[in-house]
Amino acid sequence: QLVEYGGGVVQLGGSLRLSCLVSGRPIRIYRMGWYRQVAGDQREWIGTIPGIGSADYADSVKDRFVISRDNDRNTLYLHMSNLRREDTATYFCKLESFDHVAYWGQGTQVTVSS
Repeated sequence: QLVEYGGGVVQLGGSLRLSCLVSGRPIRIYRMGWYRQVAGDQREWIGTIPGIGSADYADSVKDRFVISRDNDRNTLYLHMSNLRREDTATYFCKLESFDHVAYWGQGTQVTVSS
């Protein structure tokens, strides 16, 4: 089970940290990622972090967003800074199992306001 939290309303240019608490699987061995979706649009990939190694990011968030994980807390994080209006979306975390099954959380809403 994946549960995202930490969303909310943030001012333009502000920062926010999203969390994704995972239960049932140790996240340290899995490839995990963050996605976002605006109603009516396709889900957009933000970035992925492997079990070992560095994260990759979409160009739209590179240098503004950072993915990290706390293996002891079994939690994935998305640190967002310099937020823009176009970052307004529902944010989802994803865990990829070894047999390529994707597990998703329910999402958390982020709204960037001016």
